[in-house]
Amino acid sequence: MQQMPYGICLKSCNATRSEILKLWDEASIFEAKGSMQELGYPPHLTLAVFEQSPGDVSAIMAEVFSAQKKLSITFDAVKYFDNETMVLWAKPRSNHALSDIHSRLHSHFDRLSCHEHYRVGRWVPHCSIATKVPQSAKPAAIQWAESQRLKFTVEFDVVDFVQFPPVVVQRELRLR
Repeated sequence: MQQMPYGICLKSCNATRSEILKLWDEASIFEAKGSMQELGYPPHLTLAVFEQSPGDVSAIMAEVFSAQKKLSITFDAVKYFDNETMVLWAKPRSNHALSDIHSRLHSHFDRLSCHEHYRVGRWVPHCSIATKVPQSAKPAAIQWAESQRLKFTVEFDVVDFVQFPPVVVQRELRLR
């Protein structure tokens, strides 16, 4: 049996997430089943992914996030990662606070322990809105993504350490 990966995420557990939820509903038409709804986990920004448990992250989370205020992130476009199954995602505007949190968090881990796409210098901040778009739906999904003009802000108010899939929260910390 394959080991499930681990992640550290900022998530939105409040009413400001409604615009992302609308995008989930719209983008789900490109999938056999709405992947984000099926995940059963709030809109989020993944900061790190590990194939093996990085150990007890409680002290690291407390150090990096205990003084952290809720983070307001403005989204301005829908983009996509063109993988075997395409991923549609909401693109946050450049945000110094988010980049700083990412860097501070990663300073506590061996660089090579984290999945390469989430390492400092490689990470593309994104909020997934559909993760299982098949090849057959790519042209329509790309057209839809490119037609979206976003301008809304979501407040990310919780950070957690999870194992997935399915998502199992191992540790959670509410931001101030």
